[in-house]
Amino acid sequence: MPRRLSTLLAAAALALITVLGVATPAAAVTTAQKLSVLSSWTQTSASSYNSWNAARTNRGPWAEYNFNWSTDYCSSSPDNPLGFNFTLSCYRHDFGYRNYKEMSRFSANKPRLDSAFYEDLKRACATYNAVVRPACLSLAWTYYQAVRIFGNLTVSQADLDRAAKMKADAERRAAAAR
Repeated sequence: MPRRLSTLLAAAALALITVLGVATPAAAVTTAQKLSVLSSWTQTSASSYNSWNAARTNRGPWAEYNFNWSTDYCSSSPDNPLGFNFTLSCYRHDFGYRNYKEMSRFSANKPRLDSAFYEDLKRACATYNAVVRPACLSLAWTYYQAVRIFGNLTVSQADLDRAAKMKADAERRAAAAR
């Protein structure tokens, strides 16, 4: 009787696993599923960014999707130009570029990826004091234009110098107004 009971319990457990849809080696992620998740993580909204960032910090549940999480952050441009932190914005942009390229869907998605990058940069700028925010937004626009036009992030020293002057002038005016 105990042997028969254990066999029945094993069969019941297998049936439950099948009904609940628990992933098994035979239940691999489909291309459509991967594209759906990828799309949801690369939209322009803050909620899309937050979902991607939550997955970035807890990749275990997404392991079977085999996403490419590699990054060089802001490529050859500074990750923190003038102290403005663009690191995670660049990381998510790399995530979108790398994964859509691997799935041969890059061209159709590049404009949205670049727009999402710009929205991420603007959200990063919104965290800074209103006095220096215009300099941050100027750099955000420059970073966005670099990826939109050239497909990579190369910001010139002249662009950085212009934003640095803008930031310094704003800080001077704010100090004089006190």
